[in-house]
Amino acid sequence: MAADDESVFTYGSPALKFGPGASAEIGHDLAQYGVRRALVVTDPGVAATGHPRRIAGELAGYGIEAAVFDGVRVEPTDESLRRAAEHARATGPWDAFVAVGGGSSIDTAKAVNLLTTNPGELMDYVNVPVGRGRAPERPLKPLVAVPTTTGTGAESTTVCVMDVLSLKVKTGISHARLRPALAVVDPGLTMTQPAGVTAAAGMDILCHALESYTARPYTSFERKRPEERVPYCGANPISDMWAERAMALLAVSFRRAVRDGRDVAARTDMALAATFAGLGFGNAGVHLPHASAYPVAGRVKDFHPEGYPAGEPLVPHGMSVALTAPEAFRFTFEACPERHLRAAELLEPGAAGGPGEPADRLPGVLTRLMRDLGLPNGLGGVGYTESDVPGLVEGTMRQQRLLATAPRPVDEEAVAGILRRSIENW
Repeated sequence: MAADDESVFTYGSPALKFGPGASAEIGHDLAQYGVRRALVVTDPGVAATGHPRRIAGELAGYGIEAAVFDGVRVEPTDESLRRAAEHARATGPWDAFVAVGGGSSIDTAKAVNLLTTNPGELMDYVNVPVGRGRAPERPLKPLVAVPTTTGTGAESTTVCVMDVLSLKVKTGISHARLRPALAVVDPGLTMTQPAGVTAAAGMDILCHALESYTARPYTSFERKRPEERVPYCGANPISDMWAERAMALLAVSFRRAVRDGRDVAARTDMALAATFAGLGFGNAGVHLPHASAYPVAGRVKDFHPEGYPAGEPLVPHGMSVALTAPEAFRFTFEACPERHLRAAELLEPGAAGGPGEPADRLPGVLTRLMRDLGLPNGLGGVGYTESDVPGLVEGTMRQQRLLATAPRPVDEEAVAGILRRSIENW
């Protein structure tokens, strides 16, 4: 190791409460923070299940006044985040926030927490080059994240993701202060998740694990000063452990959870896999599949996925990540062949020594899984053609925070090749 190579990695995570019934204990947990008023943040679909109202009612038993905001937009935009923050300001002040839902609700609550505790506008905090990348100056309020989908890992991370409508690009805010204070993972809340949502969100879990596992090692970066350290520090021994465990759980339970949403054991494994993968990628980082997913979702045409609310066209985040993953991992193979083969073996025992070229084995595992889950067979399956590649390349190259974690150098030509080969995956 050279003298100017990094020798330090960092690791952070929220407090965690996991298990059936865990969501009934949030009032006790918030009372430990001295909370008197809490805003429950959710979307209309999750609100219809009754869980957010139940949780708000249980808070009252601990002397906590609670209200429910159910105006979260699935796949948040800069406009929807601003509206949520305006509501919180108008009805506040709040001592804490409770996010009940998928990544959309949790990310919205992160943004609301940031914008109601710190000065400035949303774009001040959005990652460069899309925004100004400003760091929060003041501490945020306690945020309890209660996922009702198994996928995003948002309950563990420091990231808030959104579409910037005017630019047709998905981007985000990343800072350690956005990380929830407590993640409450109750597998019972995921039992009504539709099969299509389970498939798309589960691919997000898988790509979180794969991307953090194959990310640049933390030792490959230049040494940073303490004030320069960021949450995404590269693959490291702790993130590797979580990624491997998540992949092992997915190998057993992913297909089962999609086939039968009432399979309690499979649902519990998926919730645990999402948590493990979040604890890994929230520190190591993600890279190419997530970087290209942002413009894929942001430039959506006329695609409506199964299991999601009717209305505006939508490519769900987990689906948009998965569509380029086989070709992305074919591209990154040469940087760390042993890790790609180890991942293939964890996901499909025997795959690492299968027929064909070694570089094809992990992509083969992924395409077989996506076919079994009924996901679109590539970017063409959601309406993209060769003519869309330049715009998707431009959007991908804006995600420099993510591309910096890729195990191989990434330029426009490399991204264009991945996208073209992803028009049809099988």
